[in-house]
Amino acid sequence: MKNILLLLTSILTMSYALPSKAEWFEVTGSASVLTSKSAARSHALEDAAYQAMLFSGADISRLKDLKTFLENDEKHYQFSGSEIRSIEVIKEKKKNGKIYITTRIDIYPSANSCHIGQYKKTFMTSEITIDSPQQAVMGKVYQLGEDLSTVFSRQLDKESQSFVSVGNSHIRIDKRQPDVVKMIADDHGAQYIFSGNITDLSATVEQNLLKKDTINRQFAIEVAVLDGKTGQTVYNNNYREVAQWDFPKTSEVDTQSARFWTSAFGEMVLRVNRDMMLDLENQFACKMTLPQIVSINNNRLSMDLGRIHGVKKGDKLELWHTGSFIDQNGLPRNKVSKTEITLTVARVYEQNAELTIDQPQLLNSIQIGDVMHKVDIK
Repeated sequence: MKNILLLLTSILTMSYALPSKAEWFEVTGSASVLTSKSAARSHALEDAAYQAMLFSGADISRLKDLKTFLENDEKHYQFSGSEIRSIEVIKEKKKNGKIYITTRIDIYPSANSCHIGQYKKTFMTSEITIDSPQQAVMGKVYQLGEDLSTVFSRQLDKESQSFVSVGNSHIRIDKRQPDVVKMIADDHGAQYIFSGNITDLSATVEQNLLKKDTINRQFAIEVAVLDGKTGQTVYNNNYREVAQWDFPKTSEVDTQSARFWTSAFGEMVLRVNRDMMLDLENQFACKMTLPQIVSINNNRLSMDLGRIHGVKKGDKLELWHTGSFIDQNGLPRNKVSKTEITLTVARVYEQNAELTIDQPQLLNSIQIGDVMHKVDIK
């Protein structure tokens, strides 16, 4: 499993940098020919653009805005209002059922992207389940959901610009039990919990007289994100793709093996996996990251975010008091109220940091569980 994410990466070479801080990159993207050559070409261009944006520090959540344009069969793509200004196709080749496209990509990274101004948000991945285990009989891929959870969690850690993974939970999340969701999130130090269930793994067989049968297999997944502070669902989405199943109908397939993840079906699942991450970037990158006060000792306070989340010594934070109340329908509600208290990061550790209060006379009004927001100092 530890080598699976390496399959997502191709060769990336920075070739030249202009004095205006614009950079151009020569990148080779690749994709398997699944449904059509044109779709594979679009996916290869998308792969090249993704690599260049990730390497340059550009906002990968904006890649979604370019996808429609990359479906056109062009040699040169020009964009406005995007960190990618142009994509030029230098070379195309097809080999062993895959398309490789070498491109030159001009990028102007923005200094104002949300992932630069915000601390990284903590995500926990719950185990992805298979709705109909009988659909997993072909290949005996009963562990696909569990293994996909691991792959997704690792991708957040290695490639996400806005999130840090706090690992996987084997506890199945029930969206109808927000109190349990909050407890699990608190135990894992997660601001958000990602959950998913695979809704379709069915297969269709095309019988051929002169060659072996062709098996096409569906992959559909429904995903949700739950807020760890409220337990409520804050995001839903569905994904569906189809790819050729390269394995014999009666064989047992190891979903932790490179053989599975480099197959046409495995590659398609990885592409869906990346689309899920990019959609989360697009949805949550600009939302507030809310570090929490976890201890108070004299005039020193500790919060639950640290170096891996982007915290730096000298950062300024505004404090918000947290509380709860019962509404007119008898339902418990959370509330936060802004204060005039500010704090400064004095010492940074890997996963937490020490703070000093800028108004020492107000120390007694701070409580464990209060949250903060990073102040953008200009």
